[in-house]
Amino acid sequence: MILAAGRGERLRPLTDTTPKPLLTVRGKPLIEWHLEALARAGVREAVINLSWLGAQIRAALGDGARWGMRIHYSEEGAVALETGGGIFRALPRLGPEPFLIVNGDVFTDFDLAQLHLREGDHAQLVLVPNPPQHPAGDFALEAGRVGEGAGERLTYAGIGLYVPALFAGCVDGRFPLLPLLRRAIAGRRLGGQRHDGQWSDVGTLERLRQVDRPAG
Repeated sequence: MILAAGRGERLRPLTDTTPKPLLTVRGKPLIEWHLEALARAGVREAVINLSWLGAQIRAALGDGARWGMRIHYSEEGAVALETGGGIFRALPRLGPEPFLIVNGDVFTDFDLAQLHLREGDHAQLVLVPNPPQHPAGDFALEAGRVGEGAGERLTYAGIGLYVPALFAGCVDGRFPLLPLLRRAIAGRRLGGQRHDGQWSDVGTLERLRQVDRPAG
């Protein structure tokens, strides 16, 4: 699932008329980089959630045949459901097996095929060194386990492998993902791995300019 429903307030005025996932990075829309990475990892079906200017995303990507996959769309209406609510709304389309989640506003060279769940875990997160705009990080990582105590602090990359059980007890509506991850931490059901390659949260005009520079 690619999360693509956000408004992109910090990227205005660009996002006043273009949804953030369709902003161009190195010659192609940001979301196409994700679709190519999913295809390389062997994914053949993807869900994309839609809210702000969602019709543009649907029109641009179509049914996914260009990437050798089938794209399903999860409509959220005029107000996006946040990360937790957006994923929960899409669960019927995602099915009962583990599924990948990729934030539509990150740019990375992470190989999605390298994500694997430990038995009994509810999620496996990709964590990256803290960027300048987020120096305190999100979680600690120690021996492959994500926690909030001792250990080096890292930032959640917006990429993870999840199981539907993480969302047990949730109801349809707008809610964040973080409380569910903390519940998994408390139950020792949250794994993680570190990525030291390319990664950027394309959340501002300056960071968009940075990742749009030619590689090399």
